[in-house]
Amino acid sequence: MRQKILMLAAVFFGVLAFIFTYQQIQQERSKIRNSAVRVRLIKMKTDMSEGDKLMETDIEMFETMRFAAAASGTLEIPWDRRSDVIGTPLRSMVRKGDILTWRDFKQVITKDRTGLPAQTRSGWRAISIPVSQVTSVSGLIRPNNFVDVIGTFHFPDAKGDSSLDTVTMTILQRVKVLATGADIGYAQQNGAQPNVSAVGRSYSTVTLELTPKEVEMIIFAQQKGSLTLSLRSYEDPNITTDVQSVDWAYLQQHIKEYTSEREQLLKKSAGY
Repeated sequence: MRQKILMLAAVFFGVLAFIFTYQQIQQERSKIRNSAVRVRLIKMKTDMSEGDKLMETDIEMFETMRFAAAASGTLEIPWDRRSDVIGTPLRSMVRKGDILTWRDFKQVITKDRTGLPAQTRSGWRAISIPVSQVTSVSGLIRPNNFVDVIGTFHFPDAKGDSSLDTVTMTILQRVKVLATGADIGYAQQNGAQPNVSAVGRSYSTVTLELTPKEVEMIIFAQQKGSLTLSLRSYEDPNITTDVQSVDWAYLQQHIKEYTSEREQLLKKSAGY
C-alpha cells in the first residue's frame, strides 16, 4: 500500500513538474515573440550580375520578423532606404529571391573622396536648412529622397495697407536630399559597415542639393519666412507649372475649386 502511495505521489509530482515546465516554456516563447519586430526588407525579383545597376523594377518589398536587437544591427537594407541603392552597381551576382544587404553593392564613394562632397554633383551645391518634425514630414524624409520646398512669408499688403499679409508659395520642386542631420545615406564608405546608429534618429537639419542661384534664394527665403518640405513619390518626376501664391483671400476664393479637383483625383485613382 505504501508503495502505491509513493508511486502515485511520484506521478502526481511528475505531472505537476511537467505543467510548471510547460508554463515556463510558454512564458519564454511569449517573451521571445513580444521582443520580435516586423521589418520590411528589399527582395530581388530577378537575377542580376556583378556591375549591373539596381533599378526600382528589379526589387519588391519583403516583410518578416526580426528580434529588435538584431534588426538594429543587421546589414539587410530596409525597404524605406531603397533609394540609397537604386542606380548603384552590384558588387557580385544576386539571385531572384535574395534579400539585399549593404555588402551586395560596390563602394559608392571612392578612396580619398569621401563624405558629402563626393555625393554632390559638379555644378551643384550642398546647403542645410533647419527643420522640425512638422516641416520634415514627421522626420520621415531620408537621404536621396526628393522634396518640394514651400515657403511662408509675411509681405506688405499688395493694396498698400501697412499691415502684413501672409503668403505661402512653392519655391523649388524635386530637390534632392543629400543628408538628414549627419546621415548621408550611403551605408558603405570605403568598405565600412553601415552607420546603423544614425538610422531612425531624429534630426534638426536637412541638406539639399541646389544650384548656386537656388542657394542664394533659399538663404534669403529662410531669413524672411519659414520653410516646409513636401515629400515626393519615387514615381513622380514631374514639375508643376501652375504653382500659386496662397493668401487668405486666395484660399477663400478657391476652396470649392480645390474640393472639386480633389474629388476628381480620388475618382481617377479609384478607377471610375
